[in-house]
Formats: sequence, C-alpha cells, structure tokens
Amino acid sequence: MGLTQIFASILTILLVAILTRGTSRVLSLLALSVLAVFWFQPSVPLRSFDFWIPSLTIFLVVAVWFITSQTGAWKSRQNLIGLAVIAGAITLVGLTRYIFPDPILTTTTPPRLILVIGFIMIAGISIAALTFLSRRLAFTLTLAIVLLITILLILKSPTLSLQLSIFLRELTGRPTDTASALDFRWLGFSYISFRLIHVLRDKQTGRLPELSLPEFATYVVFFPSLSAGPIDRAERFASDLRKDFALTQDETLQAGQRIVIGLFKKFVVADALALMALNDTLATQVRYTGWMWIILYAYTFQIYFDFSGYTDIAIGIARLVGIKLPENFSSPYTKPNLTQFWNSWHITLTQWIRSYFFNPFNRWIRGYKIPTWTMLLLGQLSTMLIIGLWHGVTVNFILWGAWHGLGLFIQNRWSDLAKKRIVISNPRLQVALNVGGILLTFHFVALGWVFFALSDPSLSQTVFMKLFGL
Repeated sequence: MGLTQIFASILTILLVAILTRGTSRVLSLLALSVLAVFWFQPSVPLRSFDFWIPSLTIFLVVAVWFITSQTGAWKSRQNLIGLAVIAGAITLVGLTRYIFPDPILTTTTPPRLILVIGFIMIAGISIAALTFLSRRLAFTLTLAIVLLITILLILKSPTLSLQLSIFLRELTGRPTDTASALDFRWLGFSYISFRLIHVLRDKQTGRLPELSLPEFATYVVFFPSLSAGPIDRAERFASDLRKDFALTQDETLQAGQRIVIGLFKKFVVADALALMALNDTLATQVRYTGWMWIILYAYTFQIYFDFSGYTDIAIGIARLVGIKLPENFSSPYTKPNLTQFWNSWHITLTQWIRSYFFNPFNRWIRGYKIPTWTMLLLGQLSTMLIIGLWHGVTVNFILWGAWHGLGLFIQNRWSDLAKKRIVISNPRLQVALNVGGILLTFHFVALGWVFFALSDPSLSQTVFMKLFGL
C-alpha cells in the first residue's frame, strides 16, 4: 500500500467505526474490502487484467466458502445479502467505466458492463457446479488446495510466469516479444492462498467453525492486511467481527500510535535505508569489505523495518474497527538463537507452516524407522525450503531456505548437547553467552539475507567473498 491508500484506508475505516454497528459493520467492511482488491491491484500490461485478476480473487473466495459451508447455507438472509454486496461491488467497479472519464478504482478502464455481468453469471454457474461436485466427491477440497498451490507456484516462478504472460498475450492478440515474468501480478495472492488453504484444511479435519459468507470473505480480503499480512485465523477474526464494538478515545489513541510508528518505520527508516541497502547493482559496484558489511547491515534493518512497519500500520488500522490482528514481529534481532528468531520473525507465517506442514510432516515421518536426528533434519530443512519457495521459486530463495534449515538443525543439536554437558552457574558468564548468542544469531540471519536480497547465486558468491576479504 502507498501513502494514499493507507490514508484512504484510515479514513474509510474510521467512518465504518463511527457510523455502523453489528451486521452493517460487517457488510461495510466486506464492501470496502472487495473494492480494495480492485483499487490495490497494481497495473499490468495485459488489457483489463487489473479488473479480471481481482475478479478471480473474489471468485476463489466465494467458491471456497460455498464448498466449505453447510449445505444450503447460502439461502440464509445474511449470506444472500453478502452475495448481493459482493456482486454489487464488482458491478460498481465495472460501472465506473461509464461514470468517470478516468479510472478511479482500477488502473485502467474496466471492461464493458456486458462482460462484467457475463463474468458474474459464469462465476455463479461455476460455483454452483463446484458446490454440487463437492457434496458428492470427497477429494474436491484436496483439488482446491492443489489448485491454489499451483497458482502460487506459477506466480512465484519467473519461468512459469513468463510462459503464462506469453500465453495470455497470444490469447488477447498482444505482441509476445515484450512479455515479462512481471506481467501477471496478483495482489496479495500469497496471503490470500494461505488463508484459503487454512480454511480448506480445517474443513477437511473437522476443525472449521461455521462462518457466514460476509465473515468469511471479509476475513480473506480484509483490506488492511490484504497486501502484506499478517495471516490471521478465520475463527479468531470472526470472533472479533461478532463482538459489539464502539470506538473509544483510548482505542483511537492506541491505534493511532501504532499507525504512526508503522509509518515512521516504513516510510522514513526503511525507505532511507533502501538507498544504501544491498541489491544487485551494489553487489557488483562495492569493492571494499567494510562497505559491503555496511550495505548488508542496511539491508538487514531495511527489510525488518519495511515488513514490521507494514504490520504496525495494518494492526493499527484494523484496531480502529475492533479487529485485533495478530502480531507478526517481536524484536527478532535481539534473540539469542535461531529458533527464537523464527518464533519472532513473520510469526503468523511461521505458525501457519508449523500447523499445516511441519507438524503433519513430523507425524508422517515417525512411521518410518529412521534416526531422530535424520527426522529433525528433514523436517527443519523441508519446512524452511517451503518458506523460501513461498517468497519465490528461484535458486536464491531455495539457498536462503536451506541456509536457515541447516542453521536450525545445527542450533538444535548444539542446544541438546549443551544442556546435557554444560552447567553455567556464573551469572556474568551467562549474560556474556546470551550476548554472544544474540550477535551470532544476528550475523547468521544477516548473511542469509545475501541470498534473499539478490537475484542470482553468482552475485551471492561475489558478495560473500567481498564480505570476508577473499
């Protein structure tokens, strides 16, 4: 989100908090969130795709609600109203083509209204068919998860994204020689897909509580956390929506402080550090070891202030309307070991991966008679590789994931060994070891950012050699 979108979000959510209560509050947040999916969508060079991509987002959200809800749930009054609000919001975006000379909710002019209505009708028929199949085929939920993961893989893979762009350009009669992997940018799909997979998995395991369509759709595309998280849980989010809420002076003050802190972190500190932070250009231009460490430190703090700043803004804006989004960062660079770092960095992503991959994977692998240390290595390495791939299907993200997976394994083995053989009774020595652990963990994480920040393994190798004067 840019500053304009942030301040517009603050203003609209304040109006919702002041003017609405109960069901009208939920429906207002739903309508605003659906409109935000269109407004926040970045420009893409494919004609009208800044309209069709958000429309696909809404289609997936509604489709997943239908196949995970109770039979006939859509017939209730609140769900019919929710469907009307969603269809009305999409139609409203389409109508802006005829009302305003310049696009206001999309970056380019929306398609003709007949196409918008046609999309809504086809989406409705498709959802009805999917719902019919889901009641008769047990693996429909699994297919939906596979579909979401497939889309995520295509979006995160530069090669597959480029092929998709070429295909869509051929389909729409556009020249393919200017196709790029960045042509098909889908706002917030990483977070949206993880929320939808969480719901689908909980449905499969019988842990998903019944949610109305307005609650469910607002949870998935809630506009303060649409583009940068955090990844909340559906039942926790819905419990906040169902509570009576009246904006108090104390709540306003606390939310305002959180937003100001977030704005300062993101748009002052992070943006200033970005001017000198590690990137592909500086990786080749900087020649001296000292400067290379400085730009690495700059990147290390820039990425923290960027992510945590956005989280503060999202938490602050959501709090204005009674939604308490989960914390995502808790002073991660002050932790004495890598396990504690990952318990305080991108907390909701770590918890999601732990719940839906690490724990099930460990339960599965226990069925095989292999040494404990091997199970631990496989579990931690595969978990961190998935976190790396979530950021992008590239060699460098794989190396970043492997770096942390091996680091966690070594730290875990060392901790187990130290507990059994080393007893420290001197408080000063304990403090010194904690400080040493913090410095060691910080530098291990900072060196890992070399893979994360750069696009190519050879550049990473160059930076490592310069960092250590080789």
